[in-house]
Amino acid sequence: MTLAEFTEAFPSEGQHVEFKTGVGNGPLQDTAVAFSNADGGVVLIGVRDDGRIAGRALDAGTQDDIHRAMQSARDVGRYSIAQLDVDGKPLIVLSIARRREGFAQSSGGVVKVRRGTRDDPLFGQELVRFANERTASRYEAAPVEASIRSVDPDLRAELAKAMRWQRATAERLRHAELASGDQLTVAGALYLLKDPGKVLGKAHVELRRFPDDATVAYDRREELRGPLHRVHAATVARITDELGTELVILGVRRYDLPRLPEVVLREAVANALAHRSYEAAGTAVRVEMRPSSVVIRSPGGLPEPVTVQNMREASAARNLVVIKLLRAFGIAEDEGLGVDLMQDAMVEEMLDPPRFSDNGHEVVVQLPIRSAVAPVERAWIRELEHRGALHGADRLALVHAARGEILTNSRVREILGVDADSARETLRRLQREGFVERRGRTAAATYRLNGSLKPPAGLRLSAEELDDVVARLAADGPIANRDVRAATGLDRVEALALLDRLVGAGRLRRVGQRRGTRYDAI
Repeated sequence: MTLAEFTEAFPSEGQHVEFKTGVGNGPLQDTAVAFSNADGGVVLIGVRDDGRIAGRALDAGTQDDIHRAMQSARDVGRYSIAQLDVDGKPLIVLSIARRREGFAQSSGGVVKVRRGTRDDPLFGQELVRFANERTASRYEAAPVEASIRSVDPDLRAELAKAMRWQRATAERLRHAELASGDQLTVAGALYLLKDPGKVLGKAHVELRRFPDDATVAYDRREELRGPLHRVHAATVARITDELGTELVILGVRRYDLPRLPEVVLREAVANALAHRSYEAAGTAVRVEMRPSSVVIRSPGGLPEPVTVQNMREASAARNLVVIKLLRAFGIAEDEGLGVDLMQDAMVEEMLDPPRFSDNGHEVVVQLPIRSAVAPVERAWIRELEHRGALHGADRLALVHAARGEILTNSRVREILGVDADSARETLRRLQREGFVERRGRTAAATYRLNGSLKPPAGLRLSAEELDDVVARLAADGPIANRDVRAATGLDRVEALALLDRLVGAGRLRRVGQRRGTRYDAI
């Protein structure tokens, strides 16, 4: 090569290129291990850090030194050694391939990976996760009885767009582990076949709807089949349609509150599809829709080292390629963020947190629809957010103030499950934004809802007072359930219970049926 050609081909060090002037055992080991554990790369020996050619001939002694360094390290990828002349100066090219299975270590047992121009060591949970991913037998990379020629053209185009390829060629599919030879892999079949189940078994989602929380008999069952990214979209849409929204009217404002945040559903379904065991070909991902919760069952236990207790901090992947493509399609969050997002989104909506369990053969995620905070309270909080900033769990403390409670540091600790300092910060934020008023000195300070923030009647009146409000409303003419909701902020079920109570007490008379039901004063 000429110097100009060399400079153009290797302008600087980077993810796949390292410059070295000598063949020191330790530094050479470190880079070889890092390249082996990443995407592979070349070490150009006889080149200074700034890219200038120092020169190094591939003589017998130098070649022995390189082999010795490679043999001292443990399990480096396949490598080759060659000499390259640049404008008459010799340098050595050490090419190192990425290990497809297992991982490399230095002679001292250190595991490193290439990150840009650095050979970074791995420690702690990051090391455990990396080792688990590289040593696990990856079923998703196994070839299946479907050839590359059987790929659906539309799906091939969708994949190319998501991966930002010009075309999804056979070579690209093989490089991405979506194909092996002329056959699709498990991962390839999941994204590139119209019905992956024909070669993978129950690689679909089964939806079951239950009329109540106690019964084991469902009244509706549906199977959602197709490539993984389309199944995800269809599953989230079906659940969302089934759940509907909570309609709350506060004054002139109407709030359609999601029973579950869509972002939580998207992530929960993505996790089930991404982390399930596809070796369990006889079991589908199952979604159970009940009045109080949505339950998602994913075949296979949690991959090591993840447990239910540490899943917010630890992460590991059973299906690396499946997850990579879900991210490319914009479906899944970055590594380790999915559980955080689900839990934080439920807190923001003042819903009970997701509940996770792992019984060894399946991971179960339960998303509660009901919570201790009523829909009208959630709507009222949204109304207040027009007046000032509310932070996460601060909303829950404010709901208790709206119910007439006098807040103290100890009471906020009890409500939120936090320490004294966090409780103090919550109260200070609520006071600073004008949501509560403080009374008393620091040691015995109490906080009450700001008098200008009058909540709906359903939040601030006792049951007896609410009965009187509705009875007076009926005295002016027949009323319906919606009239009670508008006047009190109660939801449909709560308003119906109040009306039934007044009918039973002889204060109202029910006329008509179903949507035509009206209530007259007696």
